[in-house]
Amino acid sequence: MSSRLLVKLGAVLLFASGSVLAAQQAGRGGGNALRQGGGGRGQLVPNNLPFDAKDLSGIWRGDKYGFNATEEPKWTPEGRRKFEAQKPSYGARVGTPQAQEANVPIGRRRAIPPAQGNDYVGACNPLGLVRLLLYDPSPMEIVMTPNRFVQKFEWTWDFREVWLDGRSLPKVDEYLPRWNGYSAGKWEGDILVVNTVGLDERQWLDHFGYPTSDQASVEERWHRVAQNILELTITVTDPKLYTQPWKSDLVRFRYITPADIAVGVGWSGLAEDKCVPLDEVQQYNKLVRNPAGGVPGVEHK
Repeated sequence: MSSRLLVKLGAVLLFASGSVLAAQQAGRGGGNALRQGGGGRGQLVPNNLPFDAKDLSGIWRGDKYGFNATEEPKWTPEGRRKFEAQKPSYGARVGTPQAQEANVPIGRRRAIPPAQGNDYVGACNPLGLVRLLLYDPSPMEIVMTPNRFVQKFEWTWDFREVWLDGRSLPKVDEYLPRWNGYSAGKWEGDILVVNTVGLDERQWLDHFGYPTSDQASVEERWHRVAQNILELTITVTDPKLYTQPWKSDLVRFRYITPADIAVGVGWSGLAEDKCVPLDEVQQYNKLVRNPAGGVPGVEHK
């Protein structure tokens, strides 16, 4: 495909997808879709099949893009400053009527075109832990062993491990920060409680630009409530940015069968959905995203 055709196609796709995203994120009936966090797929109903509550294995797909759809965190001055410096492209677009809805958190009504924003994922950087867990469109796979809980994410082909062998969390100052941090978990009845420290402070909590710092710690509570339903709540404690812990909305994951992700005949599994700089940064951003956002890209003849 020539670069000229790629640009024309990309412009059409950007216009079409932008209209759809605006309708989804701003809410067809006001701010309702914003408050719900998007990604609605109908009501999840238990299928009544037998299951082991302490076996979370399988492929799952969540129902949230954002961390909390109704409440803003309690900011420290540094937290507010860092939040206002983020320029996301999700939510209601600045200047639209939906962006004026006072009952929707400000984080969900300040979107600008991606080329004018500073979302680090546009350059194929990792999402970061909480943002990965909240990434609605793509599934993740959980593999459990006696000593580890491993998650593999289709989007960006990332992975994360949680140690279940009784080890303590490391002292953050003694270890390099990680995009997915250092995680250890234990069972409290049928709920797997996972604690994480050592997060890279450049990551956002979600697509709406809520920040983290090197003092952040994350608690996840995983609960398999049915064979086909897995629930998660996340609490972020970050005294540098937030004056009190901030709890997420309930995230509900739907069990995905092999047939749901089959490719061709006889092959199923997660797609290798990597973000490749050769394609994303050197091609799409320069040829499509930047020109569409009014940012100079490359000259086309």
